[in-house]
Amino acid sequence: MAEVINMPRLSDTMEEGTVATWLKKVGDKIEEGDILAEIETDKATMEFESFYEGTLLHIGVKEGETTKVDELLAIIGDKGEDVSSLLNVGSKIEKSDIIPEGEEIEADISDIDFEPVRNEELPEGVIIVTMPRLSDTMEEGTVSTWLKKVGDKIEEGDILAEIETDKATMEFESFQSGTLLYVGLQEGESAKVDALLAIIGPKGTDVSTIAKNFKVEVSETTKTEVVQDHKMETSKAEVKSVVSNIVETPQNGRLFASPLAKKLAEEKGISLSQIHGTGENGRIIKRDVENFTPRSAAPMATAGTVVKFVASGQEDVDEIKHSQMRKVIAKRLAESKFSAPHYYLNVEFDMENAIAFRKQYNSLPDTKISYNDMIVKACALALRQHPQVNSRWFDDRMQLNNHVHIGVAVAVEDGLVVPVVRFANEQSLPQINASVKDYAGRARNKKLTPQEMEGSTFTISNLGMFGIESFTSIINQPNSAIMSVGTIVEKPVVKDGQIVVGHTMKLTMACDHRTVDGATGAQFLQTLQGYIENPITMLV
Repeated sequence: MAEVINMPRLSDTMEEGTVATWLKKVGDKIEEGDILAEIETDKATMEFESFYEGTLLHIGVKEGETTKVDELLAIIGDKGEDVSSLLNVGSKIEKSDIIPEGEEIEADISDIDFEPVRNEELPEGVIIVTMPRLSDTMEEGTVSTWLKKVGDKIEEGDILAEIETDKATMEFESFQSGTLLYVGLQEGESAKVDALLAIIGPKGTDVSTIAKNFKVEVSETTKTEVVQDHKMETSKAEVKSVVSNIVETPQNGRLFASPLAKKLAEEKGISLSQIHGTGENGRIIKRDVENFTPRSAAPMATAGTVVKFVASGQEDVDEIKHSQMRKVIAKRLAESKFSAPHYYLNVEFDMENAIAFRKQYNSLPDTKISYNDMIVKACALALRQHPQVNSRWFDDRMQLNNHVHIGVAVAVEDGLVVPVVRFANEQSLPQINASVKDYAGRARNKKLTPQEMEGSTFTISNLGMFGIESFTSIINQPNSAIMSVGTIVEKPVVKDGQIVVGHTMKLTMACDHRTVDGATGAQFLQTLQGYIENPITMLV
């Protein structure tokens, strides 16, 4: 069935958009996540991706033309499908869903058993805030923490809440000023994108009727000033990101911190003067407060795992509700496993030179690298020589990536996230080390942004630190391969006809047979072996 694509609202102040470039043409096959067009907003030119699959059947706005938000932009559906009835409805389509032939919008609304809230019925200054789309795959969100309560004064830029998406827990800021009049979700509750999240307006305004009548089904047909569909994909200098804090410029020796950082520091009894800010222009942000350790504090001993007491002979279970992250991980892994024909290549590398190299490298002042950093660098260099392993599969073509973005799998409480080290082949070993450490720390605190987990061309999963000698991984699509790294093992090996003590490491590469043939994967591993067994070559 055809899907109508309207001009999206790509910023909080956007009222109309101009199509700068169409990256697809009528008749092209569209995959979910494909970039359809570049759209110029009032703040930046941004890429607009498709959330649907099918064939591009109609383009409603030509390059260089401008149209209002929610005007018809394009139609995607089955090849050859007749969409004339959709075009006859008029250029402006208020619903992203298809309006059945012959049925008017008013008829659709009349079927609903409540009086929908319309813009003209809203008291002056009242703003409805809906659950924002904080990532391209987000379908629903969970309110992790409210940082404001009903009755609080809200300033533009204040952090309203922390929202858990399928990828991370993110700060959600207000784009309006006023008083928080109503909260639609309690902490721990989940709702679909566009569901009622909060209402902001003049102090003392009665919004009970608005909250009661608001329904997601008509959230796109109501003409309210809605904060929705905040896109996270570009131009950080020009577009206000939903995960950003207020940027302040240091002057006269003053300390600058985000509102959330100030709140956390106050709760923890920490003086901001003790904290080194890592935000823009040295601004103190939330993770700086969370990661702060007083210099006089001694390292804490690792506590043992607390096991729940269960009486002998008694059956007992605990049920844990799926987090958004766990739901999406399950869905994506199943899709990958059953759509991509996996096969596996196993190798075992001599690590003697790598061990000696790392020891010498770490003897340099203020320098520390891990074996994982060396593997990331070696894979990145090898991938530049074997772009077919660094590829992506489409139904009608193969995309060979000449840039190398390495996804590094990080285990977190709810599952696994994959932050991306961009242009890894161009980074030094210490740079890779710093990036991976930063990503891993913020991943465990659910503070990575969607952009930091998008765009990988190859993935590495390392369980060597847990003593695992070898294992296989499921491909992190749309990548064509993933490398599973085991621990370094001391064992008897044969060298020059003699049995000696040596150190080896096993690696297993899972490949998508549609893009990476066996011989292609084997050649890549031979190149990789040259870098890992002779790591000095990575510096040449």
